[in-house]
Amino acid sequence: MRITRRLEFDAGHRIPDHASQCRHLHGHRYAIEVTLSGEIIDAAGQPVNGMVMDFGEVKRLAAEHIVSVWDHAFLVYRGDTQVADFLASMPGHKTVVLDVVPTAENLAALAFRILDPVYADSYGNHLRLERVRLYETPNCWADAIRSELPD
Repeated sequence: MRITRRLEFDAGHRIPDHASQCRHLHGHRYAIEVTLSGEIIDAAGQPVNGMVMDFGEVKRLAAEHIVSVWDHAFLVYRGDTQVADFLASMPGHKTVVLDVVPTAENLAALAFRILDPVYADSYGNHLRLERVRLYETPNCWADAIRSELPD
């Protein structure tokens, strides 16, 4: 069985080598979908009975490890030194320095790597992260899928 929880956050970024508008500082209303697979829990009288995982717990963990970290932050590539240095000069600015260019593809893969151990069989029902879908806009997204990611 698969379940999916969607969360939203706002963040800024830039793609330094982009040939068009995305090379400029700008922001997005991102959405992230976390898809988990596992067995449906058969535990009469327990709050998780009939679930793969409580959607509230899926949300709590994704919010703690991704959304609260990236929300209202500027996601900057470590190699984009001009912007990284500029943001570092602003006291108290919420900046997340990444080892990858903050494209939708790289952010989805990074979120998958962060969340994978967080959800790993936490309910004893063979629970595992299957996919992270990251929407950069309502019409553009990237999927990080377990079977397609390098080990």
